Amino acid sequence: MILGVGTDLIDIRRIERALERFGQRFLDRVYTPAEQARAERRPDRAAAYAQRYAAKEACAKALGTGFRDNVAWRDIRVDSLPSGQPILHLTGGAARRLARLTPDGMHAKIDVSLTDEPPMAHGIVIISAWPSLPRSAPIGAEVA
Repeated sequence: MILGVGTDLIDIRRIERALERFGQRFLDRVYTPAEQARAERRPDRAAAYAQRYAAKEACAKALGTGFRDNVAWRDIRVDSLPSGQPILHLTGGAARRLARLTPDGMHAKIDVSLTDEPPMAHGIVIISAWPSLPRSAPIGAEVA
């Protein structure tokens, strides 16, 4: 069952201007230290930051709150699996909101996709709920 869908499109030049104008203050408000370290290693750091910005905006929309009701920028962390697939980690107010959205007996799954085609970056997030398996159930087992 889909709990929420969010999408965001951002002009990479907007992030470039924020980086120039506000520098570290902007980075520390929006991005975790891990996100900053990863983006700083990219050849086009502004595009990397823009993708993460779009993912955070899309996630906040999928949560149904935007950045209010105690959902903060740094509560949503964009990371990657070793394969390069982007993933999201929620903490604080974002994690609490996700817990409230998720029906009893189910667990939430967050899918995220990121892309950029300068001058734009895009993120889409789909939050879905899946039945939780009892701890004693073998993998692949169906729960009645």
